[in-house]
Amino acid sequence: RSSSEKDNLADATARIKALPDDRPPTAIYTTNDIIAEVVYMRLMRDGVAAMERRDFPRAEELFAHVTEIAPDFAEGWNKRATVRYLAEDFAGAIADCAETIARKPRHFGALSGQGLCHMALGQHREAADLFRRVLVYSPEDKEAQQVLLHLYGTAEERATAAAANAARRQ
Repeated sequence: RSSSEKDNLADATARIKALPDDRPPTAIYTTNDIIAEVVYMRLMRDGVAAMERRDFPRAEELFAHVTEIAPDFAEGWNKRATVRYLAEDFAGAIADCAETIARKPRHFGALSGQGLCHMALGQHREAADLFRRVLVYSPEDKEAQQVLLHLYGTAEERATAAAANAARRQ
């Protein structure tokens, strides 16, 4: 995007944040709410398009705007986590998954995604904990079952190798 497009987006975001909350106590939505929703949904659409083009820096930037405009919108955090995972920024993805899960504790995608990030970092215990949580909420999740079988296999293999190494040293 051009510099002027970024400036326009930043300006629109600032204007939305600066609008007074003119809701009467019984109102559900105001014009400001609707404008903000339109802006962040467009950002989400554009972010997904950037992700599909594998333009990860742009997608991350767009999803970051979503988290700024609508910090309670779990899917904004989840999409940025996905982009960060694809860009192999596993620590950043873990942080965004945690934000998603804080807002939606049963978010299977964020639980699984955070588990995959921990696996990529060799943090198998943390990964297993997350995949077990997926199965609490979705016992039929085949991916989570397969990952746990793999993780348990990996743990058993490490234990066997460690025992063999200890035996050789004696």
